[in-house]
Amino acid sequence: MLAVTAIAIIAMRNILSVIMLGGIYSLLSATFFVLLDAVDVAFTEAAVGAGISTVLFLSALAATGKHQALTRKNHIIPVFVVLVTGAGLIYSTSDMPAFGDPNAPVHTHVAPRYIQQSGEEIGIPNIVTSVLASYRAFDTLGEVAVVFTALIAVLLLLGLNRGSRQDKS
Repeated sequence: MLAVTAIAIIAMRNILSVIMLGGIYSLLSATFFVLLDAVDVAFTEAAVGAGISTVLFLSALAATGKHQALTRKNHIIPVFVVLVTGAGLIYSTSDMPAFGDPNAPVHTHVAPRYIQQSGEEIGIPNIVTSVLASYRAFDTLGEVAVVFTALIAVLLLLGLNRGSRQDKS
């Protein structure tokens, strides 16, 4: 379903349809994360990817046009960059441990430490909460700062666009 949705997004020329399919893609990704037992990542994907991003894109669309202008440009360089980047990403996964490997570093170093010591170190009985609220607190703060900055930037752009329309009339 993710691949079909991605192909449909590429094929669309109506920007509203692209935004709606982007929200659907995010919800499908969130479902995928739930199936992988990563509920915290699924919640973030649903809230940011399907919720906030879709609202911001719809707000930007309200200030712009509904259809994409067709251009006749040469797409060889972007396709080449995408293929090289994709090949690099696929090559980089060859060094990863096998899925579910009990000897992977995450299972031998990090996870046992969190399970055994997080309650004593942090004082929070829930392991997931202790990881997100303490061990990854700066990461979580960074994610919130990025979302907040993006929201402010979109609101400023929408506000500047409205001001320039009023000056012209």
